Amino acid sequence: MDEMSGTLNRVRGRVGSADGTRIAYERRGEGAPVVLVSGALCTAETERPLADLLAPRFSVVTYDRRGRGGSGDTGPYDVRREIDDLAALIGEVGGRAFVHGISSGGALALAAAADGLPIERLSVFEPPFSTEAGARETFAAHRRRLTGLLGLGQRGAAVELFLSGAAGPVRALPQLEAVAHTLAYDHAVLGDGTVPAARLGRVHTRVLVVDGGSSPARTRRAALAVATALPRGRHRTLTGQTHQVAPHVLAPVLEDFFEEE
Repeated sequence: MDEMSGTLNRVRGRVGSADGTRIAYERRGEGAPVVLVSGALCTAETERPLADLLAPRFSVVTYDRRGRGGSGDTGPYDVRREIDDLAALIGEVGGRAFVHGISSGGALALAAAADGLPIERLSVFEPPFSTEAGARETFAAHRRRLTGLLGLGQRGAAVELFLSGAAGPVRALPQLEAVAHTLAYDHAVLGDGTVPAARLGRVHTRVLVVDGGSSPARTRRAALAVATALPRGRHRTLTGQTHQVAPHVLAPVLEDFFEEE
């Protein structure tokens, strides 16, 4: 059941997934539903700035992916369980929705679309696949190291390992350490780390694949490869943007895509 939270047309609730896990979400605005799927180490709160910008034209749902924030978790982890979570949220808002996925959340949304979830249109920002030589081996080695750290309870080190690949040496923050175990979930969503062309070929909804013009060339190559593998995919680059895309730059692009004829 939804509960009012502060402002008009903004509600919080929890919905039951297929395995009984309760998924916490927040909904704001009115109009056609849009579900935002966050990336690694992120929660519903992370997506709030983008959701606030979209809310005047859409009913926007942000949620804590399982194992994070106010959502529960049920083991053993399986990507199918996260797809079921998204299905439950779409069901909660009327049975069909637009979806936007960020980073590994984009990879999850693509997997959900390939499995036939009722996604009207899908946009993804820089799903972190790779087209580079040796990508499978590099990804497998990274996964082994991360899994080893998590198995030893070294959450801070696991977070630092993950973030170092994206932003150089960093120090893990306590709020990130709290969800460090879900890094293994994001790795599972990415499969072997390469562009899953066969799976993408089963996605029949329109998909917009977006990247940042100031992101590394390898990131933009992967985004273009994802768009090319999709039967109804298109690719767009946002000039001057990086993986930390500015919500005020991204929001108008999503509005135009979701509302076009």
